[in-house]
This record gives sequence, structure tokens and C-alpha cells, in this order.
Amino acid sequence: MQPRGAVVAIATLTFFLSACGRHDNSLDKNATSMAPIAVAAAAAPSPSSTPSPTPSPTPSPIAQAALARLNAPAVPLSAVAELGKKIFHDASLSASGKLSCASCHNPNNAHAPANDLAVQLGGLSMQHQGGRAVPSLRYHDHAPAFSIGPDTKPDEDDKMAAKLAADAKTTIAPVAPIVAKATLQPAVATQEVVPQGGFDWDGRAVNLTDQAGGPLLDPNEMANKSSVTLLAKLKVASYAGDMKLLFGPGVFTSPSLALGEAYFALALYQKEDRSFHPYDSKYDYYLAEKVQLSEQEMRGLKLFKDPKKGNCATCHIEKPSRDGRLPPAFTDYQFEALAAPRNKGIRANSDPKYFDLGLCGPRRTDMSKQVNYCGYFKTPSLRNVATRQVFFHNGAFHSLDDVVHFYVERETNPEKWYSHGKDGTINKYDDLPEIYHGNADVTDAPFDSKPGTSPVLTDDEIKDVVAFLKTLNDGYRPDGVKTASK
Repeated sequence: MQPRGAVVAIATLTFFLSACGRHDNSLDKNATSMAPIAVAAAAAPSPSSTPSPTPSPTPSPIAQAALARLNAPAVPLSAVAELGKKIFHDASLSASGKLSCASCHNPNNAHAPANDLAVQLGGLSMQHQGGRAVPSLRYHDHAPAFSIGPDTKPDEDDKMAAKLAADAKTTIAPVAPIVAKATLQPAVATQEVVPQGGFDWDGRAVNLTDQAGGPLLDPNEMANKSSVTLLAKLKVASYAGDMKLLFGPGVFTSPSLALGEAYFALALYQKEDRSFHPYDSKYDYYLAEKVQLSEQEMRGLKLFKDPKKGNCATCHIEKPSRDGRLPPAFTDYQFEALAAPRNKGIRANSDPKYFDLGLCGPRRTDMSKQVNYCGYFKTPSLRNVATRQVFFHNGAFHSLDDVVHFYVERETNPEKWYSHGKDGTINKYDDLPEIYHGNADVTDAPFDSKPGTSPVLTDDEIKDVVAFLKTLNDGYRPDGVKTASK
């Protein structure tokens, strides 16, 4: 990138400090206004003749940090982020003229699709199917860059803050023989290493800047034929003058320069605009000790964390850092082979030889020889999961109830979830070639269950888990709290 003006230098510094995992309220800029929650002032000392009131307990560090996030005032976007917002909503950048980033990443639906299509439609005619279900763009503010390294999932001593800071500075590890997480045996002496971080279902975009460019050139999405084609559209965009002002009059002299700046602006918009990471769900108010979860929601939370029941928190981490400053994203940013059923509604799957193998292809090409990761997909955040209408990378399910049932019944009752052969045999793991079946996770509960045994969650317990998951929806407003309308 060419040197920018002072405003760009400041924005760049802000962006990279955020990428290094430092959580600072100055980075939580919000285009969605939210008034601070009133906090009662401490009572004045009483006269000696009046009994002293019982002092209120001091909120825990976690509660104080959660409350600070909820109270954080709205901060205007930087000029570069404002440019990114314009690009994000610009449908003229697509070949069809009908598709913008916001079309699939709907701001009114937690920056995810608002429909029930397993994969979204795009391309020149708006009839081409995308390859995978579109994930939400929310809660990537602490996502580390892609790497393959030691499994440092947070434990009771909470190593997440240190891990994120280190991972953000880590480049992609060299491709080397690696012990697959799903097949690691207790006798193996080497330290377990796992793929983690990055963006997209297969982590192929190292950071937000890389991710922003993918859909613009994808033939099934915004379908620009080349960077030259996209450059021509940027030159005549309504914000072309803004690009010249911010990045210099020569910004359009080459596709690499102009697109690099546009992708940077898109990434900075997602970093600065607090609507991409509001942390204002009922669960966040619960962490702030401002509301209580209902009895059903509390049962669901306990089942969510119970290693012998739902065991969801193993991958979808529900706790913040010990000081509370790093809020829970409900993902460990790692990858798993969960063997979701094949979705016959995806046209590419009409070819029995076609398989989406996640980390080892076909969309990601640099890890095609890492066969121990075939079938691995990134663990998504569960924040706003109850607003979604499709689940898993291939949109195989359309309800949270079915998803949780699949988790606990995949091994106990596979006949419910997988296709059957002409002879009635079950095609278990039918969206994963048999040669890679050993990659499927069968070590972590509830996937360690045995055929014929009872699922670890009953129907009523599954309802409790789903009730808890609904507390992760953004935009919760407790009674009596007034906020500015969006």
C-alpha cells in the first residue's frame, strides 16, 4: 500500500492494534446508538443516629467488564470505516447489480442471511448457488489469524487472552505431518496440534482484509470476472472521490492498489462498527449481573457446560477471560469434523463424486495433501444462532432442535440422520468419503456415544438447551432500560 494521509495512518494503527487481540473500548465504535445503562450511585454516609445501610456487594471483575461493554457510548466511525460501510452496501459492485455484501450479511439479521436457503444465490443471473451456507459476520473482533499449532484452548487458568495476542502475530505454519485432533491417541507423546483461526468455513482467508475480497470475485456470488473489472466499477462509484481523498489521487492506477484499499476499508468498517460485535444479549446482561436467567435457561446453561451431557462449551466457550475484558465469543476458533448429513438440495451434490472437504478442499487448495483434516470445518460462534434458519456448512438443518438432536443422536441413532442404500444399509457420514471417516470426531462427548444406547440429552433437556441458546441473541433490553432506537 502507498503511504496514506494522517487519517489513514491513525485508522491503520487502530485496525492492527485490534487484530492483536487488545480489547479497548475505543475500538468498539458503533453505528448503532445505545444509551448507557444507569448505574446507581453509592449512598451517602448516614448520620450516626440512623442505621447504616447494608453495602451493596462489589460486582465481580467479569460483571464490571460486561457492564462497561453495555455502557460503552457510541463512537463515530473513522472516515475509512465510513467508506467501508458504503462499499458494504453497494450492489453495483456485483455483476448482476443486485447483490451487495449486506444482501447476504443482513444487518437486520445479525449480519447473516434472513432467508432459509441452504446456500445463497448469486452470479450474473442471480441463479447460481454459492458453495456453502453463508456465516454471520458478527463477533470476529477477536478472531486470530489462521495457524496450525498447539491446542491451547482456555482452561481454568484462562489462557485465551495470551493465546489471541500470540496467534494474531503468527503466520501460517508450514505444512507438515500433523496428528489429527480427532484421531489422537492417549499414547501419543507429541503435543497435540490443531488448525485454528482464519475466516470462512475453511479458514482460507487469513484475516478480515482477505475475507472481504473473496465474495466480490466469486463467480457464484458477486461474480466480477477479474480485478480489472472490479477496478472499473470502483472508479465510477459514488464514493470514488472519497477513495481519492483518503488514499491519494493515484489510488486507481492499479487494481492491486485500489482493491487493497477497498478491502482494508471493508475490514475496518467491521472492526469499528459496534453492530458487528454489540455484546448486548441477555447472556451479556446476565454476566453483568443485571438480569437473571429463567429456570429453564439456567438448566440449559448447565447442560451446555456439562461434559457428560451437552458438552457444548468444549468448543463453544461460554466464559470470558478471568478479568472479564475478553468476552465469550462462543467458539474456540478451531476446526472439527462433525460429519453433517449430505444436503441433496445443493446442486453440486448431485454428483456422487463431489464432496466438500473443508480444510483440504476444494475451495481451499493449500492444504489438499493434509488428508487428516479432510472434513474439518471451522467452529462458528453460537451468538445469534437462534436467529438463523440454516445450520452447518452445508445448511443441512433448519431448526436448532434438529441440530441438538443430531449432536446427541449421531452415534446412537444414525439411521435418523443419514441416507440409506438400496439394501437398507445406513450410509453413515454420507457427506464424507469413507476413506476419511476416521477424521470424524468420536472422542468428545456426545459423539463418543455407542449405537443402541440412549442419547445423553432427553427431549425436555434439548428444549432447555435451545432456551439457553436464545439468550445469545443480540438486542436484549431488560425492563426499565431505555435505549435509543436503532
